Amino acid sequence: MGDPKKLKKKYNTPIHPWNKNAIEQERILTKEYGLTNKKEIYIATSFLKKYKEIAKKLIATKTAQAEKEKKQVVEKLQKYGFLQVGSSLDQILGLETKDVMERRLQSLLFRRGFARSMKQARQFVTHRHVIIGKKQITSPSYMLTLEEESSLTFKPTSNLASADHPERINLAQQKIHEEAETVRKTIDESNKQPHHKETTKAATEEIKA
Repeated sequence: MGDPKKLKKKYNTPIHPWNKNAIEQERILTKEYGLTNKKEIYIATSFLKKYKEIAKKLIATKTAQAEKEKKQVVEKLQKYGFLQVGSSLDQILGLETKDVMERRLQSLLFRRGFARSMKQARQFVTHRHVIIGKKQITSPSYMLTLEEESSLTFKPTSNLASADHPERINLAQQKIHEEAETVRKTIDESNKQPHHKETTKAATEEIKA
């Protein structure tokens, strides 16, 4: 028995840490999801590996207990949004690390437009601005159920609760909006010019007559 004060490691590191392809993939995931270290990738990979091993074992077993466990596993992954309703156990084997990363609090906060980038989303979470229902969450890697996702928001006492807060304004969308307004004004002005010329021409012909 180990020391009860020492928490058991919840993830496995790669067997071959110097695999070039694996290193490149980890680098891409780290950048894409605004991670601080590869430990978060290993946690997601270990979570996925665990359920794939369970799925393989249950697929090969044909007992009544196995059928019951199959249903429980599929329902749990549906609850977290990894599988669609009506999915089979075989579809667990097709899941990838990115599917797990997308269900993290940091990712969902960014995807739903509460932050301008993944790194900013991480900052909002660690600085205690985010709540799920009435529960404050400070872990960017926290995985949400579909039910929890619907109650994801900022604390009412946080300045970020206002959609007009400068840190929440999407600069890219704002730029697109400004460009669209410029184009609209240009079109409006060009539409007015022919009308003005026609009016002037008609007035000139009237004077000559």
